[in-house]
Amino acid sequence: MRFMILVKATAASEAGVMPDASLMAAMGAYHEELAKAGVLLDATGLQASSKGWRVCYSGGKRTVVDGPFAETKELIAGYTLIQVRSREEAVEWARRYPAPFGEYADGEIEVRQLFELDDFEPNAGLARFRDLEANRR
Repeated sequence: MRFMILVKATAASEAGVMPDASLMAAMGAYHEELAKAGVLLDATGLQASSKGWRVCYSGGKRTVVDGPFAETKELIAGYTLIQVRSREEAVEWARRYPAPFGEYADGEIEVRQLFELDDFEPNAGLARFRDLEANRR
């Protein structure tokens, strides 16, 4: 089972405020623990939305909209991707996640389970994804 731990953005992260050394140390120690346990797949921080864009789909057309984006509460500042045996194990790892903006700063993480190919009914499109997955290995 794969889960993504999403770090919700704040006004400070959107302003480009970088984490201090103690927070970087805590995050490093946490991610080292994940790696030693063999559950870490990927992790990184994301640059502010001012350096990104969205593609909006409407009426068969695509429109590119440059950031920044106003609703900070809807933005992601970083993520950690883990693979564990159960939801309960994912919850335990998430409880141990360091406060993302410092121990006394407001912050929030959200954890979402990823779909696995076996979650979908077999079809031609799914077969293409299975081929892609096999080629990645």
